[in-house]
Amino acid sequence: MLDDRAKLLLKALVERYIADGQPVGSRTLSKASGLDLSPATIRNVMSDLEELGLIASPHTSAGRIPTARGYRLFVDTMLTAQHGPLSAPSLAQDQPQKVITNAAQLLSNLSHFVGVVMAPRRTSVFRHIEFLRLSDRRFLVIIVSPDGDVQNRVIFTEVDYTQSQLLEAANYLNTHCAGLAIEQVRERLQQEVEKLRGEIATLMQAAVTISSEALTESQDEVVISGERNLLAVSDFSSDMGQLRRAFELFEQKTQLMRLLDISSRAEGVRIYIGGESQVVPFEELSIVSAPYEVDGQIVGTLGVIGPTRMPYDRMIQIVDITSKLVSNALSHHK
Repeated sequence: MLDDRAKLLLKALVERYIADGQPVGSRTLSKASGLDLSPATIRNVMSDLEELGLIASPHTSAGRIPTARGYRLFVDTMLTAQHGPLSAPSLAQDQPQKVITNAAQLLSNLSHFVGVVMAPRRTSVFRHIEFLRLSDRRFLVIIVSPDGDVQNRVIFTEVDYTQSQLLEAANYLNTHCAGLAIEQVRERLQQEVEKLRGEIATLMQAAVTISSEALTESQDEVVISGERNLLAVSDFSSDMGQLRRAFELFEQKTQLMRLLDISSRAEGVRIYIGGESQVVPFEELSIVSAPYEVDGQIVGTLGVIGPTRMPYDRMIQIVDITSKLVSNALSHHK
């Protein structure tokens, strides 16, 4: 356990390093902490903190910098979240995909780092479907989900259909199948295939298959905004290897998905600091995340990705407010 003096010095060191990005020496720490301690005493405390793995000494400097473990202790026990005004524009109620995209951009713009949003999990249900003939045996299927999201898909068929046949198929599906899960629609079509004209049944079955793909393919999608902001972060710009690994994380998205999925099971804002677990793959990255809701149900997660040397108090405020904005925009959309 750290005594109060060690905690104050660690807090001052982390805050100074976040602000300046330079290793913190004992003289600077003495001024920043406000403690009336001799340089020798401060050096002794810093030596103890280093032995505990909370700070480290870069080879090129006599000063110290926080480790991931030091950041974690700071975030868990010393951080006071900001409650001051934050200029965040509201998110307009729109198609869910647009709300998600705008939220990622908002996170990025406010934080000056990378904004990430996991799209809401959705069920394979359609509210409305239409067919549009593009050319011989080539048709556009327009699918509207219950929350108003619109998906368009092109299908190719073995036989050609007239516009009246397309209208007949769309009317049947909208009248008898709207609001049902795709598997229920498939079962209904199989049961009633005798009543339907063969060619119309084939068209509808093809449409149901393409609708299922369209409505589920964006499930668990991650929208990312502001990757280029990392180019301006000195922690990354001086090391192209670190920057390249960060961009690979954004491109692959698999690890991000796993992290955001874990975050969605927790309440409130969560902070993941690089290198402390397998969840965050890089020592240099931290993620501040929070779940968002639709009509009281958690459906996804959003957050900010940046260097471990980030102003955590401000990031917590940004993520918390954005999660509330997204929840309001999606919940009131219906």
